[in-house]
Amino acid sequence: MKIQRLGDLKTQLGECPVWHGHALWLLDCRAGLVLALDPDTGAVTARHEAPAPLGSFAFNGDDCIVLALKEDIAALDLRTGQLRRLANIGESHPHLRLNDGISLADGSFVVGTLHAPREPGEPPLGGLYRLDTGLQLQQLDDGLGIVNGPCVNPVSGRLHVADSTARVVYSYAIAADGRLADKQVFVRTDAHDSGPDGCCFDSEGGLWTALVRVGALARFDMQGRLTHKIDLPVTHPSALCFGGPQMDDLFVTTISDSGRLSASGPLDGAVLKLTGLGFRGAARPECRMPL
Repeated sequence: MKIQRLGDLKTQLGECPVWHGHALWLLDCRAGLVLALDPDTGAVTARHEAPAPLGSFAFNGDDCIVLALKEDIAALDLRTGQLRRLANIGESHPHLRLNDGISLADGSFVVGTLHAPREPGEPPLGGLYRLDTGLQLQQLDDGLGIVNGPCVNPVSGRLHVADSTARVVYSYAIAADGRLADKQVFVRTDAHDSGPDGCCFDSEGGLWTALVRVGALARFDMQGRLTHKIDLPVTHPSALCFGGPQMDDLFVTTISDSGRLSASGPLDGAVLKLTGLGFRGAARPECRMPL
């Protein structure tokens, strides 16, 4: 296995890496940037601006993305820069914003919120939401402090969602209408001294997550047993995805200053590329919003 820096990009809050169109796409959430990188050189090949803070995004065709803003889900036309609001979560608070999200196979967009900091005993606002292809927004779950890493197990078909505050990854059964059922604890990460941040699956059903507070990645098998832990040369890895021509490279975004976490090491804020892992992933499905 080899760990290398990809290019010279330095993000404040690198998040939501997505492999699309032979390129690595990602966000710098605090800077309000959507970026594409050459997967070999790390050169920035596309740069788009949107109102910060950004949470996550998914492609809707090649020229449009569905984008989580503070409280709105919007569509950004990558050709014109035009931004169109699609939905609003209906809650507003200075410490509440949309965070991580993913497109599902049915073309919908699932996204969760971040409510932090909170007073002791203060319940989190927001939760987990799904915007369907008819642009109808429904709340799927609540009581989640910081939603991260939603992803679908390619073997079981269950949706997995991390709550970084609670240091737990939950799994859910997904009904045909997008509603969730059979909520279970998949894994707790207290033993690793960190909440789980971004997540992705390999083709064997192994869940990879960024242990954001200890500078490491972890892989758990389908029974929630730790199979791999990889220490990284960064302080705060945030999210990860498989990509590359064979979908066997692992790309990792990192944090230099998220507003809550900061680090000043030489690779903090960089994008990392891991090769030779022996695992493969799959490209994400695209949203199918009527834009």
